[in-house]
Amino acid sequence: MSWASRLYRNQSHVDFVGRRRIWYAFSALLLIVCVASMLIRGFSLGIDFKGGALFQFPSGGRSVAVAEEALSSAGVNPADSVIQELDTSQQLRVQTPTLSAEQASALQNTIEKRFEVAPTDIDISTVGASWGSTITSKALQGLAVFLVLVVVYLSVRFEWKMAVAAMTALVHDLVITMGVYSLVGFQVTPSTVIALLAILGFSLYDTVVVFDRVRENTAGMSTTNRRTYAEATNDALNETLVRSLNTSFIALVPVASLLFVGAGLLGAGTLEDLALAQFVGIASGAYSSLFFATPLLVDLKKNEPAVRALDQRVARARAAAAREPARQPKAAAAAAVGGRASDSGAAAAGQGSGSGFSDTATTPSDADERERGEPASGREPAVAGVRPPRPAAGRRPTPARRSGRKGRPSGKKRR
Repeated sequence: MSWASRLYRNQSHVDFVGRRRIWYAFSALLLIVCVASMLIRGFSLGIDFKGGALFQFPSGGRSVAVAEEALSSAGVNPADSVIQELDTSQQLRVQTPTLSAEQASALQNTIEKRFEVAPTDIDISTVGASWGSTITSKALQGLAVFLVLVVVYLSVRFEWKMAVAAMTALVHDLVITMGVYSLVGFQVTPSTVIALLAILGFSLYDTVVVFDRVRENTAGMSTTNRRTYAEATNDALNETLVRSLNTSFIALVPVASLLFVGAGLLGAGTLEDLALAQFVGIASGAYSSLFFATPLLVDLKKNEPAVRALDQRVARARAAAAREPARQPKAAAAAAVGGRASDSGAAAAGQGSGSGFSDTATTPSDADERERGEPASGREPAVAGVRPPRPAAGRRPTPARRSGRKGRPSGKKRR
């Protein structure tokens, strides 16, 4: 049977908790790469966050280099602008910093001449820097409120250590998703913020399901010595493993279709920004709930007095069980020695009875006859269904009284 078959039959057992050092090292490597990318490369903020002007128009088969020349002709630095080529729609998107009215008009005229398009074919959007900063602050405020509510709920519903583990996993997923955005170079738009909130909720949901099973498995363990807290937690992970994988896979399939198929057909845009954040966030959330949040909970709980007492009690019980098989051969040997001693005593008693201490001693010839199935010497063979007479112990047989004729007493007294 393959590993996948055993997995979906709940016959596999993965040591998530025992190998948590490996998962911690892998997560640390991912976080280092993502943080380094955010510090070095930074983010490609969309027009909604940093303000500016957006020009989208048909390319007419012309390249990005022509758009850069148009920016230079209008007095706009191409290095401060972002030019995207939408292959499927044969359009160009040019995002510039905040422009004055004269610069915006000059750039529009240059685009009309260089790309030979009508003024109605150019879609122009202008966003002020103040509006973009407002959007940024509102997004951060919403994220902070969300995280605070999550901590309060988990502390009340479970315990504060579970809340800490879940929040650490959420930050883990958030940093990885933002790091991937920095590495890929996608623009951060309001759709990205919406996707981040969505995947944080998904990651939290998966973690809560696992923590609920952990609570069920560890309930009432203070009076038992069957398994430690870490083992009960690992069993909870294996019990919810198939459910977590199925949920994550089903959620990733439509998001992957949006990211790879939809963006490929419709071109880069809001759809691609939304799908990338959801895809990375769902995958990271599935990983963190199994390999990061729950093992971290074990490390947070292992120094509690109740958990330490449970671990010591389980260790003592297992040590006693390990010593028990070693005692069994010794007990069997002692029983064998005692059996031989009792047999020797019985033989000595038999010899003593043969010397005249018992009237019912068995002679060697009698024993041989019994082994051959023959009756002992001087005894009548046993008849089926007839009970042999028992001799009177210690009494001599009484002689029969004489009788007269016909068996009656004569009635005469002897003189």
